[in-house]
Amino acid sequence: FVGTKKQAQEIIREQAERSGQYYVNKRWLGGTLTNFVTIKNRLRLLKQLQGEQERGEWRYLPKQEAAKKELQLEKLERSLGGMRDMTQLPGAIFIIDPRREHLAVLEAQRLGIPTIAMVDSNSDPTPITYPLPANDDAIRSLRIITEGIANAAIAGRMERASVSDDAEDFNDVIAANDALAGIAEKEADSAGDE
Repeated sequence: FVGTKKQAQEIIREQAERSGQYYVNKRWLGGTLTNFVTIKNRLRLLKQLQGEQERGEWRYLPKQEAAKKELQLEKLERSLGGMRDMTQLPGAIFIIDPRREHLAVLEAQRLGIPTIAMVDSNSDPTPITYPLPANDDAIRSLRIITEGIANAAIAGRMERASVSDDAEDFNDVIAANDALAGIAEKEADSAGDE
């Protein structure tokens, strides 16, 4: 979920957290996707600093050094907090305003990551994989569409969880579907011959 507009920030955070998705609601950092190795290192540092703070390790540091670490942690949380547990590139990206988030669109395009975006009348839908014509300024519009995307993410996660983790069972399901499709195709061909 990507949306850094003032009116979208809270909605993005709420719905991304509700659906268990990663989000950027403050500022898109250039290279978030295309330079993911560096982002992973920054995420590792974020977790390390959070751990140090939780364990109270900063009490033993000089005040100035503790303040410096606190400031560094705040900055990392602000820029990367919504991606804290991200370990790999996302399968798709939902963007509130592709005109404003043009770097996110370009990075996703470069890596072949599908984009779903609210495209207002002032935006070009061409680079978007799945454009959603909508007012990207109105809070009500933002909420309705973002909730719908979050609900779809939740439904997808539940559906994936219901499929057995066993690869053989999964392959059996795919083979059965392929077989059924082949039977249906043969029946359609034979019906067309008559």
